[in-house]
Amino acid sequence: MRNVKPVKLKDLTFDGRHIYIQSMLNTKSIDIDGSVRQAVELEKAGCEIIRAAIPDKDAIALIPAIKSAVNIPLVADIHFDYRLALSAVDAGIDKIRINPGNIGDTDRVKAVANACANKNIPIRIGVNSGSVEKDILAKFGGPTPEALVESAMNHVKMLNRFDFDDIVISIKSSNVKNMIQAYRKMAQTADYPLHLGVTEAGTERMGIIKSSVGIGSLLADGIGETIRVSLTGDPVREVYAARDILKSLELRGGPQLVSCPTCGRTRIDLIGLANQVEKELENIQKDIKVAVMGCIVNGPGEAKEADIGIAGGEGCAVLFKKGKIIKKVPESDILSELMKEINNM
Repeated sequence: MRNVKPVKLKDLTFDGRHIYIQSMLNTKSIDIDGSVRQAVELEKAGCEIIRAAIPDKDAIALIPAIKSAVNIPLVADIHFDYRLALSAVDAGIDKIRINPGNIGDTDRVKAVANACANKNIPIRIGVNSGSVEKDILAKFGGPTPEALVESAMNHVKMLNRFDFDDIVISIKSSNVKNMIQAYRKMAQTADYPLHLGVTEAGTERMGIIKSSVGIGSLLADGIGETIRVSLTGDPVREVYAARDILKSLELRGGPQLVSCPTCGRTRIDLIGLANQVEKELENIQKDIKVAVMGCIVNGPGEAKEADIGIAGGEGCAVLFKKGKIIKKVPESDILSELMKEINNM
């Protein structure tokens, strides 16, 4: 684990000891009721930080509405207009995402830094491959990892000039390899908390793949304090994907499902069953490993490390715990009997 300068966000502390899951509202900023509903859904799904776009002064109304409905921190995503940042602070925002180099002269940067400092509000600097300054792009020949880091550090220096240091940094790229290299370089350059993500990752299938490779590689190296899986889709799916990435690295508790890929020996609808079990486990908080195996060859032998599982037979399955068979059930009852045992554990 890298040494991280702790930054507080409400009751959360970014110090590397706990990796926080973030997502972003994708409702229209003028849709207050819809935004509140989505924020509540995200919190219920396990989101720990919510970001909302604040494109204009009318969107400021989102802040008190959302904060009154959820108990997790809210981040205002602001571009270019420093007055929106000041209004967000006055409205009770918990964190600001803004790049000081994009809001004008130093007086404006100072105003935002002082307003946030007075209310202990951290600022996230968010650089991505599309926001790097032209002179830096020319220097490095494009949005290279080195360019992303230099751009971010320039924004950091602007805030440091006014003695503001409660900073979180993100340096995202849609190129997974560049994203990994950029964060690794930043981790060696500064000790600020890092928010990880692959920007513009795509739809759910490719977005999860790219995010798992990028975010997972860095987390395995001990880099990253918050994460977001960016998907063109329902942000609740982002939260589930982020949670699964953390679970796969044993950085978060909860049920883990293992299942075999099936083969010619399988005599039950294993694919359908595995999908049903996965859905049922979404709202279970127990730290258990559940195995759904196609035949006796794979389970309980190969799945003996699972806490509980099933192994398919001819229109039936055996239910086992810790590698020991406890009962045989017909195919129609496999899901209900498995979930009954899980709920009783």
